[in-house]
Amino acid sequence: MHTLIPFAAPAGPQCQDAMPRLELPYLAELLGLLTPTPPVLGNDDSLSPLHERVHAKSLNLPGVDGLLPWAALDARQLGLTRNHGDTGWAWITPCHWQINADHVAMDHPDTLALDAHEIDALREAMQPYFAEDGITLHSLNHSTWLAHGEILCDLPTASLARACGAKVDRWMPRVAQARSLRRLQNEMQMLLYRHPVNDARAAQRRLTVNSFWISGTGTLPSGAVDKSDTMSVQHSLEAAALRDDAHAWVQAWQQLDSSLIALLLRQAKAGQALELTLCGERMAAGFELQNTAWWNRIQRRFTTPSPAELLRTL
Repeated sequence: MHTLIPFAAPAGPQCQDAMPRLELPYLAELLGLLTPTPPVLGNDDSLSPLHERVHAKSLNLPGVDGLLPWAALDARQLGLTRNHGDTGWAWITPCHWQINADHVAMDHPDTLALDAHEIDALREAMQPYFAEDGITLHSLNHSTWLAHGEILCDLPTASLARACGAKVDRWMPRVAQARSLRRLQNEMQMLLYRHPVNDARAAQRRLTVNSFWISGTGTLPSGAVDKSDTMSVQHSLEAAALRDDAHAWVQAWQQLDSSLIALLLRQAKAGQALELTLCGERMAAGFELQNTAWWNRIQRRFTTPSPAELLRTL
């Protein structure tokens, strides 16, 4: 099994400053047993973060920036592509936008903690407006819908991970076909302002839903595989990294080290095949267990960088 750990070295200044404080003994020992593989390079201006590109490659998905077809893959697994095809799909995620004097920022949608009743009520209210633009909304989970419509075909969109905690305007789609979607976002702000779901949430002093995010667009090729078949993606560092919460991120890393990484270390010592990719913003560093001569393994223990040194390169 190939294990991918996104946000292993987030770009936020607080998390960057916290890296020297990381104590990851199991990762340090595991790295001494593994052999590096060619790294994958990324940048912080891409619509699709590096970890999504690495994951997409493992699934034989096309690697066009902003067009990694995650939504279409979900639609295929739900049987929806049999009637609607493999293109024109997107994730629609209800979210809360913070309106500031000079910019709009977005909280991570998970902080809304929408329940099944709320997400269904919002979809029912919003569907007629989406239908005017030829978009149908399908249930997916308690935080996201699947959307299908011709206007979404080959529309490059920024990953939700890009927009969370950032200035939303930077990541909004700017191509001509997105104009009606920006209008739709404005309409939803007015619709949701006095929606019963938001009235109830406001009365409980909870964040309200005042917009939505579009992501996961792209056409699904016939050669794509099931998301669970090739790679295990660990998301436990993501929430703290996106908030640049150094304390929570360090705690999450140490918990990951004492659980999953400790398990991988036992597997490596038992000679079980494994791959590990640690993904930052600039680089994804890959490692795998190889049968090497005993003197090479001993030499590697003295030349392998510490986890903190490695993470600073990502």
